[in-house]
Amino acid sequence: MKISARNQLKGKVASIQEGAVTSIVVVDIGNGNRITSSITNNAVKELGLTVGADAYAIIKASSVMIGIDD
Repeated sequence: MKISARNQLKGKVASIQEGAVTSIVVVDIGNGNRITSSITNNAVKELGLTVGADAYAIIKASSVMIGIDD
């Protein structure tokens, strides 16, 4: 994965709370630290996110995105 954002925090998906349109995804980045992101349900499905999967919290400005290795 190549991306311009420099704040990339690798962790594991701790939880996914699906709503009508968006899901709240929590990524555990270790040492008791967790990052929470609101992303579309379609993005969760496209990324194949599941609890326990490796993922990145990618922070650019005020946005937090979730990414995975290909």
